[in-house]
Amino acid sequence: AARNFNATVVISLLQPSPEVFELFDDVLLMNEGSIMFHGKREEAVPYFEQMGFHCPPRKDVADFLLDLGTNKQDAYIVGSNVPCQSAEFANRFRESSIFQKTLKRLESPVEEPLLVPDVTPFRLSFFEDVANLLRRQMMLTSRDTTYLMGRAVMNIVMGLLYGSTFWQMDDSNSQLILGLLFSCAMFLSLSQASQVPTFIEARSVFYKQRGANFFRSSAYVLAMSLSQIPMAIVETVVFGAITYWFGGYVALADRFIVFLVSLFLCQMWFTSYFFFLSSVSPNLTVAQPVMMVSVLFFMLFGGFLITKDNIPDYLIWLFWIDPLAWCIRALSINQYLAPKFDVCVYEGIDYCTTYSETIGEYSLGVFNLPTESMWIWYGWIYLFAGYFVFVFGSYLVLEYKRYESPENVAVVENDDDGEASADLTAYSQMPATPKGVHDHEKVIEIQDVDDVMGGVPTISVPVKPSGRGISLPIALAFENLWYSVPMPGGKKDEEIDLLKGVSGFALPGTMTALMGSSGAGKTTLMDVIAGRKTGGKIQGKILLNGHPANDLAIRRCTGYCEQMDIHSDSATVREALIFSAMLRQDANISTAQKMESVEECIELLELGPIADKIIRGSSTEQMKRVTIGVELVAQPSIIFMDEPTSGLDARSAKLIMNGVRKIADSGRTIVCTIHQPSTEVFNLFDSLLLLRRGGRMVFFGELGEDSKNLIDYFEAFPDVKPITPGYNPATWMLECIGAGVGGGHAEAGAQPMDFAERFIVSDQKVLMEEDLDQEGVLHPSSHLPELKFETKRASNPRVQFQFLCLRFFRMYWRTPTYNLTRLFISVLLGCVFGVIYQSTDYSTYTGANAGVGLIFVSTVFLGIISFNSVMPVAADERTAFYRERASETYNALWYFVAGTLVEIPYIFFSSLLFCIIFYPSVGFTGYITFFYYWIVVSMNALLFVYFGQLMVYALPSVAVASTLGALFSGIFMLFAGFNPPAGSIPTGYMWVHWISPPTYTIAMLVSLVFADCSEGSTDGISCKSLQNAPPTIGDMTLKEYVEETFDMKHSDIWRNAMIMVILIVVFRVLALVSLRYINHLKR
Repeated sequence: AARNFNATVVISLLQPSPEVFELFDDVLLMNEGSIMFHGKREEAVPYFEQMGFHCPPRKDVADFLLDLGTNKQDAYIVGSNVPCQSAEFANRFRESSIFQKTLKRLESPVEEPLLVPDVTPFRLSFFEDVANLLRRQMMLTSRDTTYLMGRAVMNIVMGLLYGSTFWQMDDSNSQLILGLLFSCAMFLSLSQASQVPTFIEARSVFYKQRGANFFRSSAYVLAMSLSQIPMAIVETVVFGAITYWFGGYVALADRFIVFLVSLFLCQMWFTSYFFFLSSVSPNLTVAQPVMMVSVLFFMLFGGFLITKDNIPDYLIWLFWIDPLAWCIRALSINQYLAPKFDVCVYEGIDYCTTYSETIGEYSLGVFNLPTESMWIWYGWIYLFAGYFVFVFGSYLVLEYKRYESPENVAVVENDDDGEASADLTAYSQMPATPKGVHDHEKVIEIQDVDDVMGGVPTISVPVKPSGRGISLPIALAFENLWYSVPMPGGKKDEEIDLLKGVSGFALPGTMTALMGSSGAGKTTLMDVIAGRKTGGKIQGKILLNGHPANDLAIRRCTGYCEQMDIHSDSATVREALIFSAMLRQDANISTAQKMESVEECIELLELGPIADKIIRGSSTEQMKRVTIGVELVAQPSIIFMDEPTSGLDARSAKLIMNGVRKIADSGRTIVCTIHQPSTEVFNLFDSLLLLRRGGRMVFFGELGEDSKNLIDYFEAFPDVKPITPGYNPATWMLECIGAGVGGGHAEAGAQPMDFAERFIVSDQKVLMEEDLDQEGVLHPSSHLPELKFETKRASNPRVQFQFLCLRFFRMYWRTPTYNLTRLFISVLLGCVFGVIYQSTDYSTYTGANAGVGLIFVSTVFLGIISFNSVMPVAADERTAFYRERASETYNALWYFVAGTLVEIPYIFFSSLLFCIIFYPSVGFTGYITFFYYWIVVSMNALLFVYFGQLMVYALPSVAVASTLGALFSGIFMLFAGFNPPAGSIPTGYMWVHWISPPTYTIAMLVSLVFADCSEGSTDGISCKSLQNAPPTIGDMTLKEYVEETFDMKHSDIWRNAMIMVILIVVFRVLALVSLRYINHLKR
């Protein structure tokens, strides 16, 4: 591309292979912020050789350059007076002729053809930008069929639920009429909040493309806004039509059109608001709490939960800026000023005589709404103007503010500047253990007596003794392995083979590499051998010391270092190692010995300087060492490693693999997949299993000194081009086989041949079969008994429970973003409700409804916040749980119990903070009642937290759990008994009312406060007569109104409490079943 398009290309690389390095024209070598060299690639090595360094044969040039200026450069020094620090290299370079030539070139005038002509910032006009962006956004939306289907189903289902629940409601009951209007506006408007994560995710793409002047910010914002209109129209028409006609509103076309237009404008206002919120928020973590708090304010000041006359004067401005209030005002006036309600006598009551108003005007006056039709236009104008205000605000934010930060920034410190640098220095100086047998090493021999007598040499494995608790040496063998999975998109019984007859072995004290081209099946093979596959069909033999391997034996005697470095990242490094040692080492090993093994592991992997630091925030290289340490400290006999050098630079990769070499020399069997290792790293391995695409074997055997055996094998084929001096054998062999069929380095004119077929008829395969066909490898040996474990897990239940509880409580204490946030929200909500409701008179009709609405909103809102907050935390821990469960670290029961207990103190404390502020501020009284109120609020929060955990455990992702949770929350709110009141819910839906958890929480809280009036008593707010009630209500006390209208009775408190406890238990049992039997980690 650089040559064909005459383009300037600048690339930074972590581990450039020789063939990639040779593609570059210039090299810029940096260390600690200083330029050590910048010039032609061919000049780099001669430049440093003149300085007194020598690049050894078979050493990758890129690796050689990366080692300069570090503690590893001593191996290349051949001269005197060589620089050591990066600053010294930089000074030498500034004095060099190469740098002087660069300066001279920069100072010379630029040639005419290289001058960049003046161009406009954007290639297309504004309207062309808008058209292209709109077309792209509509295409992306149309392709997201899951999202479209989800929104369509949600709209239809909720429309049918709302419409059928409020089916042909009583026109004279203004609470029902306004209740459905409020619900319609709330659902359509606030459902747009689900797009905030999508908006934030798309913002990163916008930053990249806007930075390259693909388009104007204004065009992007306008296109995004216009793209929302078609969906909003469809949703408004479908949902609005169902609820309008099912609910029995005025059957006039003009009223129906006003209804739809009002809902559409309100929905577009909220769409633009959430888009603005996603533009101005630095990330989703900030956007979600702001969104939730703003939604609360929109609900409270919408004019239904608390009417205008009950809002304090100093907060009335919130009522006037609330879009829901404008929408509900327009919808209410549209209904009650219809000819049907412009009458005096309605259902036998003369409203003009009694109240000097028509029934329509009276019904609007009950909720303190105006009676002039002009307010419909005012509402439309406000919503329309607000839409454009937020669109323009989004443009300003996106144009002038960027939430971009550099990724993977390394903090550079001098070698003597502290523990972190000392860690790197010490680790970099750790020498690679020679692969030869030394005097102080013992030799494990796996031999067949008959073979020895016949003169066949035994397999000798060098093993360096460990100080404590050395694991039993185990030889791993596999023969004729086939692995098949169903063909994607194929017939029911059609399968595809990913592994085809793979055989091999790995011995104690050795490192075996699994390599091949992309898609060859390296990780698949390792997952099959390690027993980590969750699907597909496996055929063939897997043996441990010659005995058939069962699933438990593999899980107990092996460790698996995953590529993604999954940990409970709130633990310290030492705590993670102790957790693994205590739970995965055998129960008969003393605690002191286990702790000694932890310290030995820390010393071996040079984790001391970071041992007491929290894992969260560790560098990639440190995380790799922690991953290896967690598996190593479990004292496994076999360790599997999946791409341990991925994401590391060449130096860090060498450091990690040096540590792995030391582990192998301690007597363990190492099996490792690796992709394009450097020559140094490749030479650390003892054996290689090479696969071609399609899962077929190309080579298996010992590599030999400097990979001599491998090179000799491939160079024996006449059509293979010999390796050139200094070339990486790992890269060369992959180029030899190409994608698995001869090519790459084949001689010109030669007939390409399948290297898998060549291996089948080669002497190398015969040697492999001879090595396999021995006692202790492929056959049982009398000297090596079969691995058997009496228990499924190494540790006993008490230890599992103890350490899981300890980890969970530490994790919660060290996760302030979760716990401090909910404490803050509890205090904030208590203050907000207290300020708004402090002067509310609950003895009036609107005051009583506001009081029940207050309990409803506060309870449901606290529950939903608890539900949404716990899901990310539970999901993060779930990934670590899957890894630990695969190695039988602990029983899912004790993980479940610990996760259950840790929430209780935090929930009860945060609920106490809320109640201390909320309860007296809103005018509730009574110490005993306060205590019960606190207990019920705590149980409600606990129920929603456990419900959130259940969703995470049972469903594949947080996104799916959130979507399904939103649906359940909508249903819970609808049938909780407030809107519509329990007494007005159709008989056919009462079963939904009875299974809705908030039903019992709200009923208990409302009856505690508003229905606590013993017979004949006149004390307390519950015993007061209801004032300003509509004539359809009649004369009754507050207790009678609450019990008759909302079916919330004081006598049912203990029954409701027992049902809540049962629901909590049901959610926990389902969570335990999900943890035990559902695994969303597919391999």
